[in-house]
Amino acid sequence: MGIQDFIANEVKTNDVVLFMKGTPQFPQCGFSGQVVQILDYVGVDYKGINVLDDADLRQGIKDYSNWPTIPQLYIKGEFVGGCDIVREMFQSGELKSHLEGQGIAVKGAA
Repeated sequence: MGIQDFIANEVKTNDVVLFMKGTPQFPQCGFSGQVVQILDYVGVDYKGINVLDDADLRQGIKDYSNWPTIPQLYIKGEFVGGCDIVREMFQSGELKSHLEGQGIAVKGAA
């Protein structure tokens, strides 16, 4: 399986996927850490994929989304954005609405 096939499979088989530096338990950059905090706060189940484990994956996700930075959040197969976009959506309430609109359970107060 090529890296693009791996990424496509992860995006399609998980409702919420975060390609990040580090893991949800131990983020390795501030931007990834912010997105983890937001997702944990809204209480959504998601899969974190550490791009630092594999240089091909780190470049592959940028090519896949045509987006130059990491982290990258995908919801129901759709690229949502990076840290700034996720933070803005969270602050406006749009992130919770978008998740719920996709049929994804959120547990948090946000």
